[in-house]
Amino acid sequence: MAAHVIADAAEALAVAAALADGFRAGAAARDAERRLPRTELDRLSASGLLGVTAPAEYGGADVDAPTLAEIFRLLGSADGSLAQIPQSHFVYVNVIRRQGTEGQRKFFFAELLAGSRFGNAQSEAGTKHVQDIRTRLERQGDGTYLLTGVKHYSTGALFADWIPVLARTEDDNLHVAYVPRDAPGLTVVDDWDGMGQRTTASGTVRLDGVAVPADRVLPHHLTFQGPQLHGAVAQLLHAAIDVGIAGGALAEAAEFVRTKSRPWFESGVESAAEDPLLIQRFGELAVQVRASEALLREAARAVDTAGADLTDESAAEASVAVAAAKVQAAETAVTVAGALFEVSGTRSALDSLNLHRHWRDARTHTLHDPARWKIQHIGRYVLNGTRPPRHGLL
Repeated sequence: MAAHVIADAAEALAVAAALADGFRAGAAARDAERRLPRTELDRLSASGLLGVTAPAEYGGADVDAPTLAEIFRLLGSADGSLAQIPQSHFVYVNVIRRQGTEGQRKFFFAELLAGSRFGNAQSEAGTKHVQDIRTRLERQGDGTYLLTGVKHYSTGALFADWIPVLARTEDDNLHVAYVPRDAPGLTVVDDWDGMGQRTTASGTVRLDGVAVPADRVLPHHLTFQGPQLHGAVAQLLHAAIDVGIAGGALAEAAEFVRTKSRPWFESGVESAAEDPLLIQRFGELAVQVRASEALLREAARAVDTAGADLTDESAAEASVAVAAAKVQAAETAVTVAGALFEVSGTRSALDSLNLHRHWRDARTHTLHDPARWKIQHIGRYVLNGTRPPRHGLL
């Protein structure tokens, strides 16, 4: 695969904005028909946007966290499903940055800049909790590994060139095995039937004795043995998607009211856009969206600040800032996407218009991890100075 190599943050944002404009046009139809975005993802790969976090010494733009968050906000404003697909891609690029050997970095960053896509196979169904990982990575006599297990919610795996698989070795430590999509024994099943984010193809990955060379395995457990930003970056991108969904829903509601809604007869105005009660409600919703955007930017800056001088305290500050942004973004996305119908009127509920995709995407995406626990960690930090735990969900 050939891909453009993006030079810097300004180019990355321009490319993201252009892609978002193109993706927005077909988003409703893709969702309604559950037409998987293979063509759109090929455009994303070819654009070079998937390689923007590759380090400069390996030829990448190495964009900062505010730029990466804005890329996801732009994509989320256009298509809440499509924006979700590359989230794990960037998360597992970060694992390579932190835990990869020089040889692994050189190999995978070249793959990245050539347009390769990383999926994910991390979550499992039916276990005690989300961190109860039972997929096994068994070392063989020749130094290779055998990978066995079943993964669910594997967003991006169906479209990936490489599938990072979260698994435990015999000592129960977490590792990530980077497996080619066409590896023998690996099967990706398109069985995702969520009410929202319909076209993420977040289905099942089956691993039946998949052979993995030793140089494709990274010690992910080491990520959490010291101050880390792995979870903060992952959650920052989730927050950016929610903020994007909220902004996209508000923009579509405004366009609908300007062009299709009728004024309520008691308002005494000629168009719905002149109704003072609707104007008031749009103002309230816009304040929520702007607040979410501001918290997202603040959180991204906190991640970069911590990265420049990573300590337990700076990592905690970043995690708390991201948690606050994520809580606000999740609430705003669900609220604004639901209010779209309140302000637009009865016609907006027509299934043929598919305006409900914004709410379905928001409601589905915000279920990734509970906001109530983020609020707990924020409260403990503010009140008692208790640092958030080191895990990938905060």
